[in-house]
Amino acid sequence: MKNTGIRISFLYVLFFFITSCIGIKNNKPKVVFAHIPAEINDLVIDKSQKTATLFEISNDGKKWVDSIYNAMTFDEKVGQLFMVAAYSNKDNEHYDAIDKLITENKIGGLIFFQGGPVRQANLTNRYQSKSTTPLFIGNDAEWGLSMRLDSTYTYPWNMTLGAVQDMKLIEKLGAQMGEQSKRLGLQFNFSPVLDINTNPKNPIIGFRSFGEDKYKVTERAIAMMKGMQGKGVFSTGKHFPGHGDTETDSHKGLPTVNFSKQRLEVMEFYPYKKMFEEGLASVMVAHLNVPSLQSKPNYPSSISYNVVTNVLQKELGFRGLIFTDALNMKGVSEFSTPGQIDLRAFLAGNDVLLFPENVPLALDVFKQAYQDSLFNDSRLALSVKKILKFKYYAGLNTYKPIEIKNLYKDLNSTKNKALNYELYENAITVLKNSNTVLPIKDLANQKIAYLKMGDATNSTFVSTLKKYTEVTEIADDNLENLQSKLNEFTTVIIGFHKSDIAFKNFEFSQAELKKLAFLSKNNNVVLDVFASPYSLIPVASFDDVESVVISYQNGPIAQEVSAELIFGAIEAKGKLPVTVTANFTANSGLSTEKLNVLGFTAAENVGMNPLILDKIEPIAQKAIDGKMAPGMQILVARKGKIIYQKSFGYQTYEKGSKVTNTDLYDVASLTKILSTLPNVMLQYDQHKINMESRLDSMLPIFKNSNKQDIHFKELLSHYARLQPWIPFYKATVDKKGNPLDKYYKKKSEVQFSTKVADSLFLRNDYHDTIMKLIADSRLLPQKKYRYSDFTFIILKEYLEKATGKKLDVLSTENFYKPLGANNTMYNPLQRIAKDRIAPTEIDSYFRHQIIQGYVHDMGAAMEGGIGGHAGIFSNSMDVAKIMQLYLQKGNYGNRQYFSEKTFNDFNTCYFCAEGNRRGVGFDKPQLGDKGPTCGCASMTSFGHTGFTGTMAWADPETEIVYIFLSNRTFPGDSANKLSRENIREDIQEIIYDAIEP
Repeated sequence: MKNTGIRISFLYVLFFFITSCIGIKNNKPKVVFAHIPAEINDLVIDKSQKTATLFEISNDGKKWVDSIYNAMTFDEKVGQLFMVAAYSNKDNEHYDAIDKLITENKIGGLIFFQGGPVRQANLTNRYQSKSTTPLFIGNDAEWGLSMRLDSTYTYPWNMTLGAVQDMKLIEKLGAQMGEQSKRLGLQFNFSPVLDINTNPKNPIIGFRSFGEDKYKVTERAIAMMKGMQGKGVFSTGKHFPGHGDTETDSHKGLPTVNFSKQRLEVMEFYPYKKMFEEGLASVMVAHLNVPSLQSKPNYPSSISYNVVTNVLQKELGFRGLIFTDALNMKGVSEFSTPGQIDLRAFLAGNDVLLFPENVPLALDVFKQAYQDSLFNDSRLALSVKKILKFKYYAGLNTYKPIEIKNLYKDLNSTKNKALNYELYENAITVLKNSNTVLPIKDLANQKIAYLKMGDATNSTFVSTLKKYTEVTEIADDNLENLQSKLNEFTTVIIGFHKSDIAFKNFEFSQAELKKLAFLSKNNNVVLDVFASPYSLIPVASFDDVESVVISYQNGPIAQEVSAELIFGAIEAKGKLPVTVTANFTANSGLSTEKLNVLGFTAAENVGMNPLILDKIEPIAQKAIDGKMAPGMQILVARKGKIIYQKSFGYQTYEKGSKVTNTDLYDVASLTKILSTLPNVMLQYDQHKINMESRLDSMLPIFKNSNKQDIHFKELLSHYARLQPWIPFYKATVDKKGNPLDKYYKKKSEVQFSTKVADSLFLRNDYHDTIMKLIADSRLLPQKKYRYSDFTFIILKEYLEKATGKKLDVLSTENFYKPLGANNTMYNPLQRIAKDRIAPTEIDSYFRHQIIQGYVHDMGAAMEGGIGGHAGIFSNSMDVAKIMQLYLQKGNYGNRQYFSEKTFNDFNTCYFCAEGNRRGVGFDKPQLGDKGPTCGCASMTSFGHTGFTGTMAWADPETEIVYIFLSNRTFPGDSANKLSRENIREDIQEIIYDAIEP
């Protein structure tokens, strides 16, 4: 053979035999092989293959490599080939054994498996300090470090990423994974998986693959590699030559790939070819039986010279590092014995021998093989110098120990969660959407049930669904009974929830398949699958299913984002990465309409700093500790996304019931802008009133009164000289504050049915008295800004007279039902359990009881709990919806409730020049030093505060909505420390500080 770059001499000898075990003195393993290349000076690369110039090394790098290599003994050179399994969750015996392999056998690297990040970092520092030549450190981190380590972040599986169409997101993910790997002292992340999963029964690849389309797999793998290697961490493409169409787990046996070489070149090799062109650093060779590439029957590809050298290096032109898959796996370990299998892998052309079972034995085998001329110095130098080059590329020539301080924090950065939101927003796939069921709209006419299938948690999905509208959970094992419960519902959402633990069963049970078929025939079903898309294969028919959604995984973010999609907060963007039925083929995926309803995301995704937002919690705790309020709900949204929603403290200082996000608070004067004002705006929008409408034209009771000439604009700007309030209740109680029998009964009667509190009913005609007292009240002597409850008591009267409906009915019909604000209401005890409602006072002057579920405001209580100025109970989520409606100038869920002009007219300060900051119904930022805000909100911002310790504020310029609800009046309201200490304003200031420049 001519010396044109490769000179291979073949030794034809008998099959090998080991005469004795390692434990017997002076007996060395005798190694005999057939058809093994004895000498490799160089590799002739097929010049027709387009390959990247991979990591060109500098002259300094060459000098470093040569100096290290030349100083090594034979044993030290061979030691570099071994990358040993290490664990950070084992005992000192294991750690000492690794120490010994490093100091005595001079191994080249470690692949870490189970443990924790800080423990692994400490061990890495320990092991590196003992190694003469710096060690390679690697992890399997296909979906992040959490694949092996606790206390680290979990990203979506590759199958989920296969649905994502935005490659910039995949590259961003690779970069984040690279940053985390580098922070933990890794040089290799053994990913991405390049296997094309064309076999749904594949037991070991499946969700680890990007899908069945070679182009899509390649596109995503390249993006991930670019992100990762851009951060200085090497990617490893695996599992060559292709593990995607197998039905055996190579950890347990030797899988067979029965494809022709032509098919492999077209399909399985395609990602590798493209990755090589883009600069892939390394490849992992799988343990596979591939007859078309290896004539020996059942011969693992990882130890096949033809596969590793002829195909991978010569034909495909790969020049990077070549790793074996773990040599302890049954797919190869059962073929031969420890030591022998390591040598076979090396002679096949691999550079790094991963997870060897017995390094000392392997070293002895290598020595014997070298002495027997089964390989020479050139072959050894080829791999060892390549290893050293990559150590130089990785910066190990100037190795520095891992900084332990802040390691956990750095690995669990808030940006991880932010990216996960983006990934799931782009992955979740709609496969069917008959009659455009999704997104669910027209909430006023919807009655929605949720039914769970699967054995994993569903809490985030259900709680998020309920944030959009009322959703009733239904369950019954008996199908007929179940159907009878579902008959009243217009839509049934079925969530199929399976574990996110890798390799867990993801299939429907036979009982679930039967239930799905039955329910689909009898109901409008939306099926949402939080599992592998392959779980749909056994479903006999989707003809009766209205809508099918694949959410891929069952983590909290997947559940939250999927609920967003169902109600239109996001549009569907994902495409199915694999084929599951004749109709649901790879690359299927429908788009859905995006509605301008509130959604959820991480603060970073809307330009907010979550670390600054974390400062809200100490302020909230300060208020609780200082007995300014026993508990509270705080919500922050920006750009239509809720980024902060937390509850603090308890309903009372006795700490009986913790406040939750679903609890209801008496929002006091927020009622003005949550109930009365939007209904008034409808009247204005319909031209039934205008800014110059006079009070006497709106309500006859004011004709010929001192208030008849008050204009609508003055009335709502609190610029009408009205008295602040009248304590109406005082005229109905005796000197000790006990209700007079003339006005109250303990039981409801025909003339006494206005319920004020438990066992307290006011005479029905007292409303007329209240209105007369207001009409007859004196005007203030000076025309200046003076806040008055009279304004909204008057407006309630106007609305009810003009429409013929009670205010609670108007608000529910016009706004709360269509908005899905099902937790916003008057008189909540008629619909809500008492323990969900925060109490507001222990009343010792009027009603003489704990006020819980009844309005705190005495005047509103005397109106049967339905006041224009007070009476609404709500939670932060619902209040945010209404504030977002205002922020979007009358539009929510793509429905226009009132015109933009109407909103703009009401959000105008008409009397700022006179020192009155108010808009028309809305409060506005202060004109001087004192006012309702932090002083940092824009002048276009608007909102209101409430006596019970509430605040709702929106800012069109920053697109921020801020909600603060509390019951600061409990148990008594004498000292308003919450206001004096500027708790609400200080939190608002933190929110504005969190806006990124």
